[in-house]
Amino acid sequence: MEILGTTLRVCVDDLDAAVDFYERLTGASALRFERGGVAVAAVGCFLLMSGPESELEVLRKVTATISVQDVDEAFTALTEAGAKVLAGPVPTPVGRNLIAVHPDGSVFEYVDRRV
Repeated sequence: MEILGTTLRVCVDDLDAAVDFYERLTGASALRFERGGVAVAAVGCFLLMSGPESELEVLRKVTATISVQDVDEAFTALTEAGAKVLAGPVPTPVGRNLIAVHPDGSVFEYVDRRV
């Protein structure tokens, strides 16, 4: 499995203010969508999330989002290496993802852009 990049996950109270800052910081425009009651904006290598605390509490447990070519390939590589897949692969607004716990207890989201 080749890792193509990582996205830093940031939970924010005011998504509009955060988007303004991160767009200025990165020079990139935000791609916005909503998932499960959480408003999300992808800006450069940052994934900004805002919503109900009950939803954000779960999202804060994920260390980072890792981009891969194919989530199915990641699923196989992860399980063979000893990780436990908690959810997925499932479709998202921008591709597919899965959530995995590594043997050390770290939780990561793996995504691809295959729609």
